[in-house]
Amino acid sequence: MTVLGRTRAVALVGMRAHLIEVEAHLAASLPAFSLVGLPDAALSEARDRVRAAVACAGLTWPNRRITVNLSPATLPKSGSGFDLAVAVAVLAGAGVVDPNKVSSAVHLGELGLDGRVRPVPGVLPAVAEAVAAGCSRVVVPAGNAAEARLIPGAEVAEADHLARVASWYGADVTVPDVVPVAYPALASTEAAVADLADVLGQDDARRGLEVAAAGAHHLLLVGPPGTGKTMLARRLPGLLPDLDEEASVEATSVHSVAGTFDPAQGLLRRPPFEDPHHTASPAAIVGGGTGVARPGAASRAHRGVLFLDEAPHFATQVLQSLRQPLEHGELVLHRAAGAVRYPARFQLVMAANPCPCGRYAGKGVGCTCRAEARRRYFSRLSGPLLDRVDLQLEVPPPRSSSAAGEGTAQVATRVAQARGRARARLAGTRWLTNAEVPGAWLRARTARDDPITRELGEAVDRGWLSLRGADRVLRVAWTLADLAGEERPGVDHVGEAMMLRTRAGAHD
Repeated sequence: MTVLGRTRAVALVGMRAHLIEVEAHLAASLPAFSLVGLPDAALSEARDRVRAAVACAGLTWPNRRITVNLSPATLPKSGSGFDLAVAVAVLAGAGVVDPNKVSSAVHLGELGLDGRVRPVPGVLPAVAEAVAAGCSRVVVPAGNAAEARLIPGAEVAEADHLARVASWYGADVTVPDVVPVAYPALASTEAAVADLADVLGQDDARRGLEVAAAGAHHLLLVGPPGTGKTMLARRLPGLLPDLDEEASVEATSVHSVAGTFDPAQGLLRRPPFEDPHHTASPAAIVGGGTGVARPGAASRAHRGVLFLDEAPHFATQVLQSLRQPLEHGELVLHRAAGAVRYPARFQLVMAANPCPCGRYAGKGVGCTCRAEARRRYFSRLSGPLLDRVDLQLEVPPPRSSSAAGEGTAQVATRVAQARGRARARLAGTRWLTNAEVPGAWLRARTARDDPITRELGEAVDRGWLSLRGADRVLRVAWTLADLAGEERPGVDHVGEAMMLRTRAGAHD
């Protein structure tokens, strides 16, 4: 005689969640436990965790041949978040719990050997997929309950111990009084917003920072040490508006999958800021790891800022790997276990010294580097990468008489107004900022005999701009028009956009 127990779980492949049917087949044969359905190493070890947890919960382990299938069997599955579903399916097949009650619920969570239910990453997108598929009842670890309740329509049951879950489904078991396993404490990412008024002088760089914030344009700051490059970059997030509901859920889901989300803080409402060290590996920046690739800093910066300080010191492979997300706003990572996609619509900000010694300021005063050393040092930022950076600014040494400029609040108000004009213009499209708009869409709204078209054409013909660069100049020109409150960009806006794209002294 064979019996079958069923319940549901959710598998994450990148950011995409898939509803999984967990089937437990119990046959009257020699005792054994097989787990099938393309599990990874961590999931394969669920056999031992589940058996020990069932025993510690005071439940009887069925002395039969048990086969647990994770369907669809062709989809790779990873992680320990299937433990609870596997245990419930086995207990349902053994008749310990009511099979009809468990079949309609989704179970997520890792089991400890003592039977306690431990939190797992990725609960937010997993619960969202379950609700979208019509499975509103979800059982999650107590440490993930706050995160799961962020999804509208979810009926969340928080589990602290396997015995408690079994008792919900009719098992005759004593529920122990245990302390729920809390979600791992994370260092707070909410830093006090630094005020732009702290930066003395640097009017041109401040203007470039405002333009970058208004249009979500990528930015390069080049200057000697101590000129304020890092200060400017760290004040960019304060100029950006709050994330809308869709962007907030997207960004929070990425951090949930990465395990860097603090449920106590709720959905991410402010643009994230990532500033990896220059020794970071390609996997740390774009994502990677064994099995299914995990999101890296570029994806964690989705809808926010990715800041590369001392950019020429980053490995060439790291810098080149950013070209795809800069162009398409997402990362596609191919591994032996399959391909995964992560959103990566970040705003890139790079800071760099002009030469190895850092003292070159246009006239070579105080610089000990030879001309070829300067060129070799800066050539680490390749032409194709720089061609994707809209704003490239020199940050000269400030004067002792430099005064403080406007504060963050004043500039942020203008940025919000400019973004509001852009959103009104882009209403009905899938784009939110000028930096996302394809060049073809902008060119279609600019007549061939328009002065700005002729201006860009001349720059391309003279080799000052590539065709990609011309599109990016046009995007910046629209941002400048938005900041000025004008309906369309003019020749002056295109001229300023080209100046913001070409560093003074870039060819020295």
